Amino acid sequence: MPKQLCQTFLAEGTCSNRNCEFEHNVLSCEVCGILLPSEKSYREHMRSRKHLRRTDNSTSDRIHYCTVCARYFYDSNSWQSHVKSKKHLTKASQRGVSHEVEPEYPIDVPGKRFCILCERHVKKSSWKRHDKSSEHESREKFVVFKSAMDEAQGDKNGATVSGEFDFKVVEPSDALEGVSVTGKIEASEPLARFTLVGCQLAPSGGHAAHSPFKVTLVGTNRTIAHGLPLSFTKLKTTTIPQHLAELLETGTTKEIIDNLRTLYLPAFVNCQTYSQHFKYLLWVEEVQMERDLERYDIHDAKLMRHASRDVVSDRPTSYYYLKVPGLAEKRPSVLRGDRIHAQHCDATDKGRWFEGIVHIVCKEEVGLRFTHSFSANPSDRFQVRFKLNKVPLMRQHHVLDDAFPQDRVLFPTQNHMPTTPIPRVHENGTLPMDLRLRNISVRANEPQLQAVLSIVSSAPGSLPFVIFGPPGTGKTVTMVEAIFQILHTNPSARILACAPSNSAADIIASRLRASNNSTTGTAGGLTKEELFRAYAPSRSKSEVPSELLGFTYCNPSGHFSVPVERISSFRVIVTTCVSASIVSVINMKRGHFSHIFIDEAGQATEPEVMVSIRGMADKKTNVVLSGDPKQLGPVIRSTVASQLELGKSFIERLMESEVYDEESGYGRSVVKLVKNFRSHPAILKFPNEQFYRGDLQACGNSKIINHFLASRHLVDRCKKFPIVFHSISGKDNREASSPSFFNIDEVTMVKGLVEKLRADKRLKLNDDDIGVIAPYHAQVLKLRAALKTVADSVKVGSVEEFQGQERRVIIISTVRSSREFVEYDLRHTLGFVANPRRFNVAVTRAQAFLCIVGDPSVLSLDPLWRSFLNYIHVNGGWSGPGPTWDTSEPVDEAGGYDAAVRSNAVDDMNEFTRRMESMTLSEVRDEDGDGDGDETDEFDDAVDSPGPWVEVE
Repeated sequence: MPKQLCQTFLAEGTCSNRNCEFEHNVLSCEVCGILLPSEKSYREHMRSRKHLRRTDNSTSDRIHYCTVCARYFYDSNSWQSHVKSKKHLTKASQRGVSHEVEPEYPIDVPGKRFCILCERHVKKSSWKRHDKSSEHESREKFVVFKSAMDEAQGDKNGATVSGEFDFKVVEPSDALEGVSVTGKIEASEPLARFTLVGCQLAPSGGHAAHSPFKVTLVGTNRTIAHGLPLSFTKLKTTTIPQHLAELLETGTTKEIIDNLRTLYLPAFVNCQTYSQHFKYLLWVEEVQMERDLERYDIHDAKLMRHASRDVVSDRPTSYYYLKVPGLAEKRPSVLRGDRIHAQHCDATDKGRWFEGIVHIVCKEEVGLRFTHSFSANPSDRFQVRFKLNKVPLMRQHHVLDDAFPQDRVLFPTQNHMPTTPIPRVHENGTLPMDLRLRNISVRANEPQLQAVLSIVSSAPGSLPFVIFGPPGTGKTVTMVEAIFQILHTNPSARILACAPSNSAADIIASRLRASNNSTTGTAGGLTKEELFRAYAPSRSKSEVPSELLGFTYCNPSGHFSVPVERISSFRVIVTTCVSASIVSVINMKRGHFSHIFIDEAGQATEPEVMVSIRGMADKKTNVVLSGDPKQLGPVIRSTVASQLELGKSFIERLMESEVYDEESGYGRSVVKLVKNFRSHPAILKFPNEQFYRGDLQACGNSKIINHFLASRHLVDRCKKFPIVFHSISGKDNREASSPSFFNIDEVTMVKGLVEKLRADKRLKLNDDDIGVIAPYHAQVLKLRAALKTVADSVKVGSVEEFQGQERRVIIISTVRSSREFVEYDLRHTLGFVANPRRFNVAVTRAQAFLCIVGDPSVLSLDPLWRSFLNYIHVNGGWSGPGPTWDTSEPVDEAGGYDAAVRSNAVDDMNEFTRRMESMTLSEVRDEDGDGDGDETDEFDDAVDSPGPWVEVE
């Protein structure tokens, strides 16, 4: 084995230190997955029996599984003998299937663990010895080396290599004369300039001496400068590395994470390792997304054919309609243009699937178009598979491949702080510069006004500016006002404004468009020649606010598109974070936008935010982020990716650094908005003190926030405290086929509360004034069914579905009442229990009345909930059986209140775990053989998924 590899060589593909003592010229065999220290050892290895055997059949050493006989075989020879045996032939005949079957190569084999590096199964009792063996360590070094080399060979620092380099099959006659392909090296940055010192090919063996090819440069020029833009664009596919895919199938969550850190992820993340880090996290998330989507496959579906007219061309056509349970609530999310695969249940060729393209999306069904070879009778039944829409992931991978060596954006430090004084709002309220405020309410709000001043006066190329907007403080209002003022003070300014979802992007566009609004005090706005709202082609016109249709563009086919010839003339373009790639794929030059704004930035992953920033920003582009890292972040489906912090948003990461300290960075890098225009002071007080240092000020409209004071819905002895906790000891339950909890007693109570609210003629509430939040999908469904006959339009959903929204009344059903499962709750942070951000979002949605239904004996075991229940009880908002503890005693934030319950519930928990293991869709692994399952954190996702699928385009 070679000596230790040079870390500089691994990170950059080269090392300029002539005195470096570490190994550089390492040869690798990708077939066997090992490194070799010299050319001699490389040649010997290539002639070895071990290498030749793996070359002939790389799966010969894998365990084979016969699906006909349900038996395992430990090499290809025993497999060949088996498929010719009389026992196998008889079994195949009895089952009515062909005896000529291909073996499966399972990963999970009883009594064994699969080593993804060595590609073989190892007895569990021998695993520790194998893990330290020279063969395993050799493979481990190879994977680290290969990962680093892949990263080193990619484009970086503004230099790109392009061209088609596949020689395909070369005829002998052509080989005599030689064949060639051309490519080019160019600078992607306008001001970049390079000098080519030398070049050599790096074949799969990892050493230039073994390459049969050579590089010949055309001409004598060695200077590389910014070239003309290409006439085409290409969205790269991103195939998950095979070793990575297998790694994610083996071991516990902790073992998978440890292996990822050792083999694939860089030791630290900086501008050079940034892409490698996030590309692997995206692949990890993609694997889990595909697993989760399989849960929605339909195994006995009908496809009903209907003749109709095409929604775009208005021509006669026919669609096959498929009913999709859960479609209305995005479980799963299906968009126009998505692919769905179908197979006849009685098909003889089980390998043949028909692909349907989604053309119509209704509330409960989708309309599909198949090829002419597909047919279906009304009595036919189908297996249906939903295919993951990978375009959003591909766009994120694409921008991660772009060179972006800008520390001032990705990793800002004190050195990037502005050196010139930032204009401040004068004590008498006057402005230090000429601003013509569009929204007059901003003038009376000092933090909002300071944020606008700071953004407008920031020099080109400043570090990202953060508008930290706690609930109801008007962060979107501030952002929109800043956009108006930039356009007013800088005639040449061009702005790209993004948000994670279409609904959030629509709010931005609606507030920017030309209109007069006496309610908010805004006047004027942008015309159709100045503002463009870009939608993906999959977006339906029915989903677009009518007032924005005039700010869009459709192609001759009727789908949303981009007016390429005049796209550069718009002063503001609004789109979703992922769809922001549309401006780069039409060759709009980098640096076209003077500013890039990201609203609700805390709800997007860092790679999503980077689609616009890495794709379009240059050294002068200013970035503005608006959001609240104290609320829920992006939805991450993989527990592995979540623990590796893919769920940590860009704005949250920035806010953790000293550069974005709310006090020292005020006005220079961040402004915290403190005037809350949503909630009654009593509703705001507890989350304000818990999450926002007590800085928030209740400034809501008194007619709204005081609407429930003295009403009969409050506790009799305290009519000025609009929070009520209804203490109830119901019974939580699960359907036989689902691990998600519900509580019928709470459903009944919530229904009664809604009926009383709607019947109160003094309050005059509509369904839209009331929102019901529940942590479990099963409870959401029960509540919707119960309210359908009394208040059908009342929104019922998870906390994630309510983020960014508000209602006059919020009712929270906490569901859990089974004390024997509390240990499980606290370990896996299900529902609201032990999840501060989910709690924060839930209790800050209400404007005038917050009502909680729950079992205090369970909720009080969590320190945060105990503090909140104490706050309600002390202020007289308690209804029902009283607390079993002294609510005047200080709460120990370290917890420990569940200790007694834990000690009494061990047996129940083990039984619960075993029952859950048998029904969950994500299996709990038992790697140590003790029979109780090694409860990985993936178990959490299996019990109740992260909610509806996020909106993709």
